[in-house]
Amino acid sequence: MAEERPKLAVLGLGTMGRAMAGSALRSGIPTVVWNRDPGVAHRLADQGADVAASAADAVEGTTMVITMVTDTQAVTSIAVDLGMLEALPAGAVWAQMSTIGVEGTATISSIVERRRPDVLFLDAPVSGSKVPAEQGKLIIFASGSEQARPTAEPVFAAIGQRTVWLGQVGMGSRMKLVNNTLLAFAAEGVANSIALARKLGLEVRSVLDAFEGGPLVSPWMAGKLPRIQDDDYSPEFPLALALKDVHLALEQADPPRFAVLAALAREWEEIEQQGLGDLDVTVVTRSLERTSKLL
Repeated sequence: MAEERPKLAVLGLGTMGRAMAGSALRSGIPTVVWNRDPGVAHRLADQGADVAASAADAVEGTTMVITMVTDTQAVTSIAVDLGMLEALPAGAVWAQMSTIGVEGTATISSIVERRRPDVLFLDAPVSGSKVPAEQGKLIIFASGSEQARPTAEPVFAAIGQRTVWLGQVGMGSRMKLVNNTLLAFAAEGVANSIALARKLGLEVRSVLDAFEGGPLVSPWMAGKLPRIQDDDYSPEFPLALALKDVHLALEQADPPRFAVLAALAREWEEIEQQGLGDLDVTVVTRSLERTSKLL
């Protein structure tokens, strides 16, 4: 007998949340949306979403809610201050998919345990940025209640290409920090390589041709290089958010031993102070080129 299709609520409709809701709707999952800026939510109505007036209204009668916002404070505000957690039906699944780090996830999990032990909590951040999210090709790092899986899996299948189940709550957030540390170094490597190439008089096109088919360029890098060639730093994964994730990783590491990651954070902080934080993480390339010209 076919399982009943979940009724989903998506709270937080930035680039990622909006794309997740769109993927769910394309898969035929009934979806309610809410955002602090209601205009963003109403743009999803044309795709079939129901628009809720409040976070609490959004989750009434749902079987699963996704939160996708910036940080722990925003998650707590939605869950507690705006009444989402209290309004969730008993037995509903809450998939907290924002990247809020190890301590933030522990804080939210503790709130659920104290206030709503009848809610099934999942810590489930994702790997992927704007385009994979829009294509429903995210990788989901899920951890938490086994009981939540039958409800969550159809939703995760709609918004992602693969779900990695990692055990108890908090393991998903740990894996996300590992994932984004590697991404940070990949972004820094691309930026340094292309900035150096231009300083040496090489065209980005020739660098692309030289790297094509070789072992050094990942699919993520391959997608970024043509955008850098076109001087396109429109945000797919903004530098400010990437820096936030680096800081979350450093909170769990020993900065003197993770000296390179700490140095990267300092460099990115300086670039953010130049007013470039809202641009794509690859904007480090532009900053390096500007610095090179000043030397």
